[in-house]
Amino acid sequence: MTIGALLDLGVDEKTLINALDSLNLDGFNLHISQKLVKGIKSTDFDVKLINHTPHHGHHHHHEHRNLVTVEAIIDQSGLDEEVKDLSKRIFMKVAEAEAKVHGKPIDEVHFHEVGAIDSIVDIVGTAICINHIKPDKIYASPLHVGSGTVSCTHGVLPVPAPATVEILKNIPVYSTGVKGELVTPTGAAIVKTVADDFIPFPKMVIEKTGYGAGKKDYEIANLLRIVQGSQDSNL
Repeated sequence: MTIGALLDLGVDEKTLINALDSLNLDGFNLHISQKLVKGIKSTDFDVKLINHTPHHGHHHHHEHRNLVTVEAIIDQSGLDEEVKDLSKRIFMKVAEAEAKVHGKPIDEVHFHEVGAIDSIVDIVGTAICINHIKPDKIYASPLHVGSGTVSCTHGVLPVPAPATVEILKNIPVYSTGVKGELVTPTGAAIVKTVADDFIPFPKMVIEKTGYGAGKKDYEIANLLRIVQGSQDSNL
């Protein structure tokens, strides 16, 4: 949703794809399309995994990687140094949270979903887009976390998931009772790493807006909105 919103904001699609190619990762295709969510035109960014075959009746959609493996993929790529640094800082947020939740040293944490190809693309792709825009400041609203339960590799867990709660420490959050996981560990790590502060809508001159589409349908619009603007001393 973050990449979708940034593309919708105006980040060049080819710039993103060319930079992601430098990761030298196989086994996925990118699908970028326009989608209406509650009547609002948005960009849907989707990572489609390929060449995954059944084994003992199961589909292996997620390859488990640890932090060292993920950082090596990033370091050996042709990405800009700023993109590498931001990507690794986001992954470190997830690793620290998983280590705390599971009671393990960071180097023993295997990321499961976050170590999968799609999540590497999500995190690094976000870093690419933000580096392309080079904003002076990034502000985020308090985060709507959802409610209920979510199924993951560890079983059925409460929403927000334990790793998400750990990452969201010292960040303002709320829930209106919408059933579903509205903030994932990956999303929490991205916004905590890039946001300079969490505040109500700031005084600004709005220049552009971008909407990133979610994959599930809720009673509210499942969208991430990014607003780009400037600050005017006369405001």
